[in-house]
Amino acid sequence: MADIRRFGLFAAFCAERFPRALRVYDVAGGMGRLNEELTKLGRTTTTFDVRVKRLPVRYAERLFTLGEPCDADLVVGLHSDGATRLCIDYAAKHGIGFAVVPCCSENGMSYNPWWKHLLAHARQLGFAEVGEHELPMAGRARVVWGRFND
Repeated sequence: MADIRRFGLFAAFCAERFPRALRVYDVAGGMGRLNEELTKLGRTTTTFDVRVKRLPVRYAERLFTLGEPCDADLVVGLHSDGATRLCIDYAAKHGIGFAVVPCCSENGMSYNPWWKHLLAHARQLGFAEVGEHELPMAGRARVVWGRFND
């Protein structure tokens, strides 16, 4: 069973690691629970997903793509399934930060090689700083993050 604390823990990490990122894109964000937590921390957050049932949060009912116009300082994905690498690529394209908590691999790799691949991919894209962080929760809790110089 998933750890319900993941939304608050990840939101707190994002706010601490990216204190100037006030506009956030939450990719493949499901019902918008991460959006709700980020909003409580003073972030204007837009969740992108095709889910019809959702919380009353700022929501774009569509798939997120590299072509999405950028009006964000940070792009995040919490167990965003097939959109994890997309978050990193989008951030690199627009010179903004990213933070993802990968769960399922998008290329057939098992979990440990997958998050290591994401770290290497972010470094190859030229982020000034790339790192990882373990959230204090059960389940897939490793954050991969990157940012450009402010």
